[in-house]
Amino acid sequence: MTTISAGLLLHRQREDAQEVEVLLGHMGGPFFARKDDGGWSIPKGIIEPGEDPLAGAVREFTEEMGSPPPDGPAIPLGSVRARGKTITVFAVEGDFDASSIKSNEFELEWPPRSGRIQSFPEIDRAAWFDTTTARRKLTAAQVTFVDRLLEALAEQG
Repeated sequence: MTTISAGLLLHRQREDAQEVEVLLGHMGGPFFARKDDGGWSIPKGIIEPGEDPLAGAVREFTEEMGSPPPDGPAIPLGSVRARGKTITVFAVEGDFDASSIKSNEFELEWPPRSGRIQSFPEIDRAAWFDTTTARRKLTAAQVTFVDRLLEALAEQG
């Protein structure tokens, strides 16, 4: 069975610059602690078998950011295959205070082979980025969702 991960790409239009910004989360834990470019992600996570992907994306956003996303219509941005799983993303327009996140945590033996289990936040910080910067910050597999968002917004006029 294929593992499905669902995410929510929050976006807003900066009126002063007529520019689209997207909200990304920096992946927590020791593997990404010193990685900036390529170390950010769309808030997402694994959904349960049979779970509605949009409902799962909203749940995962809430778990990783510490509060629910703003209400609004969701734009399906499709799916990509990456690292043995399928990532499905939806875009929602709205604002969110990136400085107020409180992510859930995961446990990991760290340092390796030490026998010590430590807890780390799934997302250690969040920030708004213009789409050019977001393409650089995101993991390679997720860049396509920024392009799909811009295409969808251009179609809406």
